[in-house]
Amino acid sequence: MHDDPVLTVTRGDLTFDVHEHGSGDDVPVLLLHGFPQRGTAWDEVAQRLAAHGYRTLAPDQRGYSPCARPRGRSAYRLTDLVGDALAVVDALVGAAGRVHVVGHDWGAAVAWHLAARHPDRVRSLTAVSVPPPATYVRSLFTTRQALASWYVYALQLPALPERVLRADDRPFSPALVAGLRRTGQGRTAAERDAAGLADPAALTAAINWYRGGLRGTRGDVDPPVEVPTLFVWSDGDTAVTRQATELTQQQVAGPFRYVELRGVSHWILDESPAQLADLILDQMSEYPG
Repeated sequence: MHDDPVLTVTRGDLTFDVHEHGSGDDVPVLLLHGFPQRGTAWDEVAQRLAAHGYRTLAPDQRGYSPCARPRGRSAYRLTDLVGDALAVVDALVGAAGRVHVVGHDWGAAVAWHLAARHPDRVRSLTAVSVPPPATYVRSLFTTRQALASWYVYALQLPALPERVLRADDRPFSPALVAGLRRTGQGRTAAERDAAGLADPAALTAAINWYRGGLRGTRGDVDPPVEVPTLFVWSDGDTAVTRQATELTQQQVAGPFRYVELRGVSHWILDESPAQLADLILDQMSEYPG
């Protein structure tokens, strides 16, 4: 078993760091992180999956890999983010390779889009915390999700979010740590993740996911997801409401299972990695592809 080596994958002029657990001969699992984390956020889950014979690939996605940080919000559309994920699979699994796909937060949005648009590359989908992009956007107009998503609107402003969240000469931004703590993340994890955005370029890139990721989503709805799908949500999530999650099955045409974790915040990877790993293992064993 590899001890979490960092591989690199190049797509055009972008180079992505990819954290690997397990053997190259094992069934591959693509793990996609969200804001404001990196591929290493999956480490505890990845180690458990690798111990059961899977090879996990967890890239630091666009904006988070130092050498894959294009400028401008238009560079962070979901289509580009999915293209990055496919580039990782092409390079490390094969051009016709198929993987189990797991995503949390923004990583779940990428995973949904990938599974809907490229089902031939996906063995199964596990989406954690966040429903399909079009479902999320629809919920803004039909449920109280719009109130829970106030921060999404705030991050659309030019320059101001960076001024509020900048670290200056400190190891991390106190304002960002405070914001993460309000959503239920532990102090150690919040300081860890905020430190990853101390570089102003990294901070702007992470915010650009919010500025560019959902552009065009309402007018270009993904087809229903046909691959076997597991959706995991936690009742302590302050970012995604129960009403939004209840719309999710409308976007799935294949086998679907929903699991709700009780007493857990949005930060499932930090709080319940063993429970999440068990759910993913069950999903992959039931639908090996």
